[in-house]
Amino acid sequence: MSANELRKDYLLNRRVVIAVERRRRPTDFVKKVREEKAGVCPFCPGNEHMTPAAMLVYVPFNGGIRRDKDQNGFRHKNWLIRCIPNLYPAFTPIGKKKQVRVKDSPDFVKAVGHHEVIVESPRHDEHPSVAQIPQLVHVVNAYLDRLEELSAKAYVKYVSIFRNHGLEAGASLSHAHTQVITTPFVPRIIGEELGASRRYWMKNDQCAFCEILTREKAGPRFIWENGSFVAFAPWASVHPFEFWVFPKTHKSTLENVSRKEIEDLAVALKVCLGGLRSLLNDPPYNFGFHIAPNKKDSNHYHWHLEVYPKLTVWAGFEKSTGVFINLVPPEDAAENLREAVQKEEKGL
Repeated sequence: MSANELRKDYLLNRRVVIAVERRRRPTDFVKKVREEKAGVCPFCPGNEHMTPAAMLVYVPFNGGIRRDKDQNGFRHKNWLIRCIPNLYPAFTPIGKKKQVRVKDSPDFVKAVGHHEVIVESPRHDEHPSVAQIPQLVHVVNAYLDRLEELSAKAYVKYVSIFRNHGLEAGASLSHAHTQVITTPFVPRIIGEELGASRRYWMKNDQCAFCEILTREKAGPRFIWENGSFVAFAPWASVHPFEFWVFPKTHKSTLENVSRKEIEDLAVALKVCLGGLRSLLNDPPYNFGFHIAPNKKDSNHYHWHLEVYPKLTVWAGFEKSTGVFINLVPPEDAAENLREAVQKEEKGL
């Protein structure tokens, strides 16, 4: 690439300027790691009384784990995973005696839903990039447990599983954790993906995401793969060093993944986020799972994970137009990430 390009997203009506003439290198984004202020962490072992009772706890049992919950004022201490209500929720559950009517396209409706925190480890700094694979398997299983329970509720239309890493990415607490929010509607981006992939299926009798996967696996934006997953930098990346992780098998949701896929996803989280960490000195990032909310979308939708490093600031142009400027061509990002991720894999 020798000149700036204007690229359109695979499915979304979203355009990105790949600003080659303002191209940046990985070292341009490396910042000094902020020292964490000393204080009491409510997610650390021994401080369970500082959080609401856990609706899900993994505790060691007979060489494996036992699923339990806190109740009657009791707090489990010897835990591997804790899932708790967020103290400051964006969405709140329906009261036992309340009924809320949720319209398909409401102008106003109560923010009914759930907002939970999955504490990923009793170890404060056991983030996915440095965690042990068995612990990451527990994390993925916790995602599945909460997804299964929450998606079964009639007023839940979508379950968002996402992670904020670093203060600049919106993480108010540095202890390793993921958040889960349910909404009484299908969020816009997911809705646009569903609509576009449905139209593609009806026209071509093929999954658009499977086509994307085939193309990117063999192209210059490929980063890494194992038996079940492929990581690549998307064609119209909004963020520098953005990458996506796709399952090789066509599935619309996380709910029916196999044990092997759970283990392979744990490895993918470890090596891909580890590569990002080593390449950019543990940068802030966000990630989010994109899943189909209904079984009727199973033919045309393909679940995946999107990872967005928080390296630049959206300014007036981006906010006022919805057109984004990326200072790192995804082909360059993939080349750098590919090398970093391969080094992480060798260290397993």
